[in-house]
Amino acid sequence: MSSRRAFTLVELLVVIAVIGILAALLAPGLSSVKNKAQRTSCLNNLRQINLGIRMYCDDFDGHTPIDKDTAANASNIYEYGLNSFFSYRRLMGSYVDLKGKPSPEDKLFACPADTFCYDAAPHILAVIYIPSSAHDATNTYYSSYAFNGGISNIFSIYTNKIGLGSQKLETIKDPAKTIFEAEVCALFPFSWHQPGNASSFGAVSFNNRAVLFDDARSMVSFVDGHVSYIKNYWNPSPVQPGVWALSVQYNPPSAYDYKWSGD
Repeated sequence: MSSRRAFTLVELLVVIAVIGILAALLAPGLSSVKNKAQRTSCLNNLRQINLGIRMYCDDFDGHTPIDKDTAANASNIYEYGLNSFFSYRRLMGSYVDLKGKPSPEDKLFACPADTFCYDAAPHILAVIYIPSSAHDATNTYYSSYAFNGGISNIFSIYTNKIGLGSQKLETIKDPAKTIFEAEVCALFPFSWHQPGNASSFGAVSFNNRAVLFDDARSMVSFVDGHVSYIKNYWNPSPVQPGVWALSVQYNPPSAYDYKWSGD
């Protein structure tokens, strides 16, 4: 004869508790693996796009890509400013083995960590949280990545002349430190991967979400072709009352091993 013994309620609770403890111990490790995989995929995207931009430059006497037709047909000064960062996407298809117009299906231009973004208005007080990816937006031409085209002479409140739009590669003085292509979040900066010092440095926040961080980490590629996971510098001091400059509008202090300008 055989007898069967069922689990008691106490035993079931103990098993559930043990499973819960193991899950809590494993969760950070699994999250870390997932984040690392996303960063690796993003860096590989940037390598391919960087190569495509360099091939474009080779075909156009070394000049970096600015889609002048798109910029000329911009309906307003804000749209023109966006085009300096994203209109390159219209020119890249044949250089990265993609056919047709830019599409949300073009996964090469999608960072896997890109799940939200902000409305890139001319000044920070107009920033609005958007619970969808930059890659899904039409005004980015379906790209998580922005070319360092610059916004010099576009908004009167800014007087800096930062960016590489239409500049010849051979005139860029420090290609190993000059950003060529970057995640959209690096322009602000916020981060899809690792936020920086919000509380200690004073992030500007909207809808209870921090928008700007000093040392937020982003994926970027450089003019010489290498890619890196950098800390973005952001200065929270307003350029005038109520107006903050984005990180893409000035070079960081010397302690940071990158810059936006080509001089």
